[in-house]
Amino acid sequence: MRQLFLLLLSTTLLACAGHKGKNDETAGYSAKELYEEAQASLEAAEFQSAVKSLESLEARYPFDPYAKQAQLEIAYAYYKYDELDQATSAVERFARLHPRDPHMDYVYYLKGLINFNRGQGLLDDWFPRQPSQHDPAVLERAFNNFATLVRRYPDSIYAGDAYQRMIYLRNQMAEKEILIAEFYVERKSWLSAAKRAKTVLTRYPNTIWTKRALEIMLLSYEKLELNDLAADIQRVIDYNDFSDISTPTDESDKYGKAPPSS
Repeated sequence: MRQLFLLLLSTTLLACAGHKGKNDETAGYSAKELYEEAQASLEAAEFQSAVKSLESLEARYPFDPYAKQAQLEIAYAYYKYDELDQATSAVERFARLHPRDPHMDYVYYLKGLINFNRGQGLLDDWFPRQPSQHDPAVLERAFNNFATLVRRYPDSIYAGDAYQRMIYLRNQMAEKEILIAEFYVERKSWLSAAKRAKTVLTRYPNTIWTKRALEIMLLSYEKLELNDLAADIQRVIDYNDFSDISTPTDESDKYGKAPPSS
């Protein structure tokens, strides 16, 4: 009886394996063919299929040059598929495995893109929020990713776009502080309002919210009857032109696709 059971079990397993093999249309694909299949899926915005092909490539041909490229493009595909935890894991894994890769600038760029989008919720497609309404810690991480890229790789093709995103993110983080300051103004908590507005000037200088921060400080000092401080703020407002502060907008990830790995 035991021998009959083992025979039936092995027959079932072989049948399942054979059935699985028949369903895998890429079973005989080379590394190059799997890579080309993934590229076609990426171009068609079929990111889940792209991940499947890239993961198959890496599993079947771990020492092929295409496997290294697959590791990088898996992170991008997960990012485009809004699987941000998997995207983070994939890009950090690439950084651990290839710390001296010539495309580490792209790694930091992709990290920044992932963290920027991480603050968005499922309902944002229907009820969009400003980034300033997202978790400020997430915005800070995105800013730091882009800052690292710009500092370490100033000649990178991603540096210019990363710098513009830094300005954009800094404006959004400043707006977060302004919203809190306005909250205190509405409740006539003048000292708290002044402190929050001052944070904008010290942590996020030269943003589009600089003038509003000064106005809140001016109002707060007047209400607190701190006339000397109010007069100082008024002079700063009078002698500065705030119209030339840049106001870049968030752009699509025009450089987001992974570059060819060396």
